[in-house]
Amino acid sequence: MPNDEPHGADAPPRAHGAAGVGVSVVLSLLAVFGPISMDLYLPVLPQLAHQLQSTTSAAQLTITACLLGLAFGQVIAGPLSDRFGRRRPMIAGVALFVIASMLCAAAPDVTVLVLLRLLQGLAGGVGIVIAQATGRDLYVGGTLIRYYGRLTVIAGLAAIVGPVIGGLLASAVDWRGVFVFLGIVGALILTAGFVLFRETLPREQRSTHGLHGVARSFAALLSDRLFLGMLLLGAFLNAAIFAYLSGATFLLQEVYGLTPQGYSLAFALNSTGFMVCGFLAGRAAERWGERLVVGVGLALCVVGSTGLVMTGLLRWPAIGVILSLLLMVSGVATTTPPATALALRRYPHIAGTAASLLGVARYLFGAISAPLVGLGPQGTALPLGIVTFSSVVLALAAFLILGRAGTAQPSRTTPIRQGDPA
Repeated sequence: MPNDEPHGADAPPRAHGAAGVGVSVVLSLLAVFGPISMDLYLPVLPQLAHQLQSTTSAAQLTITACLLGLAFGQVIAGPLSDRFGRRRPMIAGVALFVIASMLCAAAPDVTVLVLLRLLQGLAGGVGIVIAQATGRDLYVGGTLIRYYGRLTVIAGLAAIVGPVIGGLLASAVDWRGVFVFLGIVGALILTAGFVLFRETLPREQRSTHGLHGVARSFAALLSDRLFLGMLLLGAFLNAAIFAYLSGATFLLQEVYGLTPQGYSLAFALNSTGFMVCGFLAGRAAERWGERLVVGVGLALCVVGSTGLVMTGLLRWPAIGVILSLLLMVSGVATTTPPATALALRRYPHIAGTAASLLGVARYLFGAISAPLVGLGPQGTALPLGIVTFSSVVLALAAFLILGRAGTAQPSRTTPIRQGDPA
């Protein structure tokens, strides 16, 4: 019989030990290098507006442009990775990120910078969807959930480390230097990808459809009650997270009087809870089932968001806000690995397309919710509580109405080609 297995760079990885760890590191970096460009960039935003003689609102458009790019870059990269494999889109996306970062550093005005930030976000979105889809190529069952748990841990770690690095960079270089730094980081990831990342989607398993086939795949995914339920669950919970990120800084520092150092400690506490629960969620789902763990995570989210509402109504002290946020973000981290595994379980043949829909929904819902916190009365936790509580209730409704479709028992199946994720 002819050997249909891909060869060379297109061969699926069969590495274990140190080589397997190398692939895991590349995938983890791919998942966060786009989003972390936001954290590194925020401390130099006022300086950028001053040097480019721009208004603050115009400078903030560079953030919006990057967020939109991160969302829609996934929709483009997902189907392409199903058609051409994971490696080539990954290499192209990271290379484009490097180029866009260096062009951002040379931007002559804020209008050009907004367009380049959109391009940078589109490139960063490629890494997110490739990391999600590659996990589906390599793992099944409990190992797949643990893989997504590890990505959740990395996201929490990046949330802690990113602002710290951004602050250090802001004290050493101007805003152009930050983009040069991002370009250098992208170049290092690109080099690691060339050396360590081998194709995970064999040629015979790739999609052969054009745009019409991609549209049919999107329609099939959105008509699947389980997939749609997990998509909406993740999107609404991400809306709660973005509301937290946009509103907690002002609330804790301006209303409750925390120092920047105090806020950093509170933020680090929440991110630690996010990491720990993301790590434990994969193990718990393998033992007790994905749906039970999702339910536990949602319960934590309900308690946390309710605590924010009560803090706003009863004027509780800052500890009420901090503990409520800790419960909520820990709940989001608990739901993310099993919910992602449930969503992608039925679609190994179009994992990239499926992961892209999950990603664009999360970022779009997050971008919509972030400004809503500022519309309510200031000086209280109530606006943040209302937005997060509403988002959590909608996520719970999606889970109860749509997310219980089909069967999904915990699986102890071993990984398909890769070493067991740590």
